[in-house]
Amino acid sequence: MTQQTSEHDLETNANTAAARHVRMTPRKARMVINLIRDEHIYDALNTLEFTRKKAAPIIMDVLESALANVQEDDDLDWEVEDLTVAEAYVNEGPTMKRFQPRAMGRSTTIQKKTSHIHVTLEPEARD
Repeated sequence: MTQQTSEHDLETNANTAAARHVRMTPRKARMVINLIRDEHIYDALNTLEFTRKKAAPIIMDVLESALANVQEDDDLDWEVEDLTVAEAYVNEGPTMKRFQPRAMGRSTTIQKKTSHIHVTLEPEARD
C-alpha cells in the first residue's frame, strides 16, 4: 500500500510561522489577529506595536518569525517590501481544567484555554 502525497505536502513552509499552546483564549487573540490580516508586513508590524492588548506582542513575535523564515530561505527570492500577511488565524488549543471550591462543599470548573496562532506571508499580487 503506497501513500499518496499531495502538492501541499511537497511545498516548503518557509513563509509560515506558528506559536502553539499559547496561554490565551482564542477569542481574545482573534481580536488582534483580525487587525493584521491581508495587511502589508510593515503596516502589520506597526499596528501590533501600538495595539494595547496582551496578544499583540505574542502575535508580533510570530509575525517576525515568519519574516525571518522568508529571509533565511534561499529558495524564496521574495523582497521584504512586497510581503503581505496572506493568512493569519487562531485555532483553539487544549483546555486545562481546574476546580475552584464553592459554598456547601461544591466546586466549579475553571477552564484555562490555550491558542494556536498561525501566520503566513506571501508576496503582494501585482496587477
